[in-house]
Amino acid sequence: MVQPLWKGIYPALLTPFKPDDSIDFDMFQLNLDVQLDAGIDGLVLGGSLGEASTLLRAEVMELLRFAVKNRKRAVPVIVNIAEQATREAISLAGEAEKNGADGLMLLPPLKYKADERETVEYFRRIASSTSLPIMLYNNPVDYKIEITIKMFEALAETKNIQAVKESTRDVSNVTRMKNRFSDRFKILCGVDTLALEELALGADGWVAGLVDAFPAETVTVFRLMKSGRYAEALQIYRWFLPLLELDIQPKLVQYIKLAASQTGIGSEQVRAPRLTLDGEERKRILTVIRQAMETRPDLTEYLNTPKKQHAERV
Repeated sequence: MVQPLWKGIYPALLTPFKPDDSIDFDMFQLNLDVQLDAGIDGLVLGGSLGEASTLLRAEVMELLRFAVKNRKRAVPVIVNIAEQATREAISLAGEAEKNGADGLMLLPPLKYKADERETVEYFRRIASSTSLPIMLYNNPVDYKIEITIKMFEALAETKNIQAVKESTRDVSNVTRMKNRFSDRFKILCGVDTLALEELALGADGWVAGLVDAFPAETVTVFRLMKSGRYAEALQIYRWFLPLLELDIQPKLVQYIKLAASQTGIGSEQVRAPRLTLDGEERKRILTVIRQAMETRPDLTEYLNTPKKQHAERV
């Protein structure tokens, strides 16, 4: 097992498909290798970008076993859990642990809008069923349940709940969490367009989306911010923002898959009911991607700098 430190860049990996709707493991391996070569710090499988809603549990486990076996560097592999029933979430957590997961990302209950007491109990029961470290996913915009400070207080005694993917869209929540809990919970930004701001406020990491197409740029922004080189990070981030905005759209999966296909480390193929982009929409997104690729920053200086020189100072 590789212990997650809940720091750095954790790509929310895409699930590539073949035209026959099966998982394209060759493309998955290609993207995985490029991510690892760029210096990412962990992997998240079966999230929204991984098209979790269309994956069978057996496929998630197959992806997990493949990633654990074929990672060429010892980074933690995190499995997303997004279930309606507590017992199903517990069952999936157990299966993920048996298949080699290093940690879990845990959403609140889906479909039913649980209240605070129910949500806390849901998290507690799942956490008590596994020895795996857990990152909670706090995204009330998309999933309608906010994990409040009061709820984190109730969960602080549950030792294997260690981190939060912060996607409330309220950047001040980073400071609120740090003020109340110090380093008890690691904070990873979950919204690409707010990453620079949240890192500046002390976020420990970034669960990223456009990293699936632009891993080197994502890692470079993070390392520059953590080494106090704000002006350099900002310059790259300003170039990056039109791409990062693809992550906050309803068709983020199609948009980011299109971007990954253009950079040569992914394909456009999605699983129904999603459809690949066409017509004016595809032209519009391609224009954003290609304009960015034409002005892609030169990262030679940063990529040739040993990682250890990017010691965290913020």
